[in-house]
Amino acid sequence: MRAVVKFIKWLLGLAVLVVAALSAWLYFAPPELIRVGSGYSAKIVCSNVFIAGRDPNQVLAVDVQAPGHPLLRLMKVSVDRERGMVSAGLLWVFGKSVAVERFGVGCASVPDGDTGKARQTSLRAVPPAAAQPDALWPEGERVDASQNPEVAKIVDDAAMAGIGMRAIVVVKNGRVVAERCGEGFSAKTPLLGWSMTKTVNAAIVGTLVKDGKLAIDNKGLFAPWKADGRAAISLADMMAMSSGLAFNEDYGDVADVTRMLYLEPDMAGFAEAQPLTGEVGKVFSYSSGTAVMLSRLWQDAIGDKAKALAWPRTALFEPLGMKSAVLETDEQGTFVGSSYLYATAHDWARFGQFLLQGGVWNGNQILPAGFVDWMREPAPASKVYGKGQLWIEGPGDEEKPGAGVAAGLPKDTYWMEGHDGQTAAIIPSEQLVVVRLGLTPAKFGYRPQTMVGALVKALH
Repeated sequence: MRAVVKFIKWLLGLAVLVVAALSAWLYFAPPELIRVGSGYSAKIVCSNVFIAGRDPNQVLAVDVQAPGHPLLRLMKVSVDRERGMVSAGLLWVFGKSVAVERFGVGCASVPDGDTGKARQTSLRAVPPAAAQPDALWPEGERVDASQNPEVAKIVDDAAMAGIGMRAIVVVKNGRVVAERCGEGFSAKTPLLGWSMTKTVNAAIVGTLVKDGKLAIDNKGLFAPWKADGRAAISLADMMAMSSGLAFNEDYGDVADVTRMLYLEPDMAGFAEAQPLTGEVGKVFSYSSGTAVMLSRLWQDAIGDKAKALAWPRTALFEPLGMKSAVLETDEQGTFVGSSYLYATAHDWARFGQFLLQGGVWNGNQILPAGFVDWMREPAPASKVYGKGQLWIEGPGDEEKPGAGVAAGLPKDTYWMEGHDGQTAAIIPSEQLVVVRLGLTPAKFGYRPQTMVGALVKALH
C-alpha cells in the first residue's frame, strides 16, 4: 500500500512538472498560432469598440469566437478605454497581444509591443463637416423607401439576406430605395468591409494617377526589387493580382496573410520581401500583401507623411460624404489597404455609387476619366478578376467565368467582395448598387446573387 501511495505521489509530482513546463513554454515562447489568435482577437475587439462603439464582450463572443478557430474560444480580452488599448491572450496570459487606437486611423495591431511608436501615427483633429440630416441620401442620410412590395419582400427574406446579415442597402438611380439592418446594428454602425477595402484602395491609387504622382506602367517599384526579376513587376501587374510574388492567402492557419496582419509590425515590408514564384503578369494570385504594398506605394508617392495619412479622407471620403469611413494603418503607419476599412452601409453604398458613376461625384471627376472602366476590364491572367482590385464574377463564381450571367444577372455586373460575406454588386446598366454586409462565413454557402438577381427583376 505504501508503494502505491508513493507511486501516486510521484505521478502527481510529474504531472505538476509537466503542467509547469508547458505553462512556461506557452508564456515565454508561445506558438505562432496562439499569437495570431490573440493578435486577431485584440485587433477586432479594438476596432469594434473604438470605431463602431460596440460592446467588447459581444464582439469577442460573436465576431471572434463563434465563427473562428476553436483556439479562439480560449481567448480573453481586456479593454482599457482611457488608454485606448486592448490586450488579448490565451486564458488571459499566454501569447499576449495588444492593439491600440489612434485618432482618425483606427486601431493597429502591435506585434512587437512598441505601443509608443504605434501611437505616433494619427490624424490631426479637423472640424466635422456640416451635417444635412434631413437631406435625401447621398447628400444626407434620409431614405425614401420604394413602395414596391416585391422589393420589401426580397430584403425581408432571411434566406436571401443570408445568415448573419448586418446591413443591406439598395440604391436605384442614385437613391436608396430599400435598407435593412440586422439585430443589434443600425444605419449608423460602421462595419468592416474586409477585402472590399482593396477596391477603395485601388480608387485611392487612381487619385494619385490623376494627379500625375503615379503611373500604371511604373516598374522597379521598390528599391530591393531593382536587383532581381521583381524589377519587371509593374503597378498594373499588382493592381491585377498578377505580380508573380509568393503569398499564401489561407486564413485557416499561420499563413502569409495572417502572419502579415497579426505578427508583422511592418506589413508592407513583409510582403515586399516575398520572392517571385510565377511569371510576372501571367499568373493570377490573390494577395492581401499586394494591396498593402499598393498602400505603401501611393503613400510614398505623396511624400509628406502627414499629407499621406490625410489623403484618403481629403481626396476621397470627404468629397463623397463618407463621414464615417476610417481606413486603418499598421504599426508603422502604412494603410492596411487590403482589409481594414470601417464605414456605415450608407457610406459603402456611396462608394459603390461613385464607381457606378465612373469616378465622378457631384460633377467632379475625382478619378481619371475611364479609370473605373479600366478597373473593370478582365485582368490578363484571370477571367474573373478585374484590372483594378475588383471582381467580375460574384462570390462562389470565381472559377466559373460567365456564371453571373447564367444566374440572370446583367453581363456588366461587377463586385466588391470581402471576407465573411461582405459584398457590393454594381450594375451600371440597371443603375443599381446592392450592398450586403454581415458575418457569414463561407461554410454557410451564402451567395448574394440570388438576392441581387431578384432585386434587378423587381426594380427593372
